[in-house]
Amino acid sequence: MMILRKSIASDVKELTSISTKAFDTDVLVGGPENDGPPGYNSEGWHREMMEQNHLYTYICEDETIVGGAVIFGRDELFVGRIFIDPKYFCRGYGIALMQDIERLFSSRMIRLDTPTWNTRTNRFYKKCGYIETGRDGENVYYEKQL
Repeated sequence: MMILRKSIASDVKELTSISTKAFDTDVLVGGPENDGPPGYNSEGWHREMMEQNHLYTYICEDETIVGGAVIFGRDELFVGRIFIDPKYFCRGYGIALMQDIERLFSSRMIRLDTPTWNTRTNRFYKKCGYIETGRDGENVYYEKQL
């Protein structure tokens, strides 16, 4: 069983490490090397997100942290990012994380965006049932009504 919970201070270092490893794999799907989203490799940024109640930790029953999420909003939710430790890629954890976000914030509109070049995340969000609502030169925008 997986648990999605608000992050605590002791999670920040591990979440930063996982975020760094996860976003550094974007080079495999067309992204620039070591160029993730703002703050992706910064403990200070993750700590700030935790203090503002935006950072969530995704853990297994044995308390192993497998990933995290940055989530904004109340009535309308914006998923700023999700990340899974690459050693757990392709095992269903990403889909399970998105389903848990949807359950935790039920009866809301969820929006997110992802880079146009990232074939992995664009395919992933469509697989999770998100509908493309637009795009610009840099991003594809998605939403899902729960």
